[in-house]
Amino acid sequence: MKKWIALIVVIGAAVGGYSWWNNWQKTRLAEMVPARATTATVELRDINFSVSAAGEIGPAEQVSVRPEINGKIVLLPVDVGDVVKKGALLFKLDDVELQQERASNVTDIEKARLGLEKAERDFKRSKQLLEDKLISQELYDDTKTEFDLAKNALERSQRDLAITEEHLTKTEVRAPFDCTVLTRPVSMGQAVSGSGGFNSGTEVLTIADLNSMIINAQVNQADVPRIKATEAVEVTVEAVAGLLVTGVVERVYPQATIRNNIKGYPARVLLKNVDPRVRPGMTANVKIPVASAANVTAVPLPAVFTEKSLDTDQMERFVYVKKGESFEKRVVKVGVSDYFFAEIQEGLAPGEVVSIEMPKDEIEKKSRQVAGRPPGGKDAPGARPVAAGVTNATKTASAGAVLGAGGGAPTPARAPSAK
Repeated sequence: MKKWIALIVVIGAAVGGYSWWNNWQKTRLAEMVPARATTATVELRDINFSVSAAGEIGPAEQVSVRPEINGKIVLLPVDVGDVVKKGALLFKLDDVELQQERASNVTDIEKARLGLEKAERDFKRSKQLLEDKLISQELYDDTKTEFDLAKNALERSQRDLAITEEHLTKTEVRAPFDCTVLTRPVSMGQAVSGSGGFNSGTEVLTIADLNSMIINAQVNQADVPRIKATEAVEVTVEAVAGLLVTGVVERVYPQATIRNNIKGYPARVLLKNVDPRVRPGMTANVKIPVASAANVTAVPLPAVFTEKSLDTDQMERFVYVKKGESFEKRVVKVGVSDYFFAEIQEGLAPGEVVSIEMPKDEIEKKSRQVAGRPPGGKDAPGARPVAAGVTNATKTASAGAVLGAGGGAPTPARAPSAK
């Protein structure tokens, strides 16, 4: 019996010791976590607000190379990944039949020329005989018609030769610019159709200039009015860690599109000094600067509150400035804001301390106003302390809100556009 009692005592001591140790660990970890700050100091800092977008990198110039005439490929000196200079041969079609056709056209021209010479001699002879009244007018007219037909036959043969020679020039396809071969879906010896035939012809190669790359990004519709063409941007490429590329906004398309169930506007960003590691199809994140302010008075975004003024019926911005042990409400003018800080153009000075939460006495005051009684009165039945009609960035930040530049109304912030 004593053994059982001893065992129970040991087990109880172990459980109690573990419980104490567990509570001690929780207390220790809680002490290590710093308390959340409820105030902030007004400071001078730089504020840069930018719009983020994501898109896919692609070549500025990409061409699907197709022959203009039907034929069989007899030369195909390039392959995928080859860098080709402007004017270099991409592929050549078999021209044996065209060469034979050209020879036949030359023969036809010679025949038509001989026929024209004979018709011209007959016409001149008949003209002289008509003047001497040795032949009828009808015979003269017949020789004149034959002479005209002979001229037409020669012109037709010359046109046929020109068409054949034009086709011969199209048997060789050369690079229109310095390019890189992206795809080559056909092989040497394969018959291909011309671009004027069925299905716009056979694609032999796809080429692109990889020295000139663009990003086709999707910009949120709320950010489009802030973006200007020729705006310099910063680009990061996900596939190349640490690479920072510069670019310029070339154009923003006027028609909205929907991508991943998000409405936006396509933007074309031209990259500058393209790194050779950047390739078509890579995903890029674009940072487009919208507004900036250097060395300005700034406070954390949650410290700026917004409320409808009872005097002007307009939305006004204000902060709570620490005065001794209490806080004073002060109206401010907000300038440029980003996702973390807001520029204060009027109403604050560097070094002052502001609250990033609504003070308790202000919350009580607002709750009493909601309950329909003056501050200091007794609680109405069922009344609950509620801050009425006041928002700050602490609330809106959970929804990702930022203050609009120039003191406008708060503008919902967006995460970078979907890729």
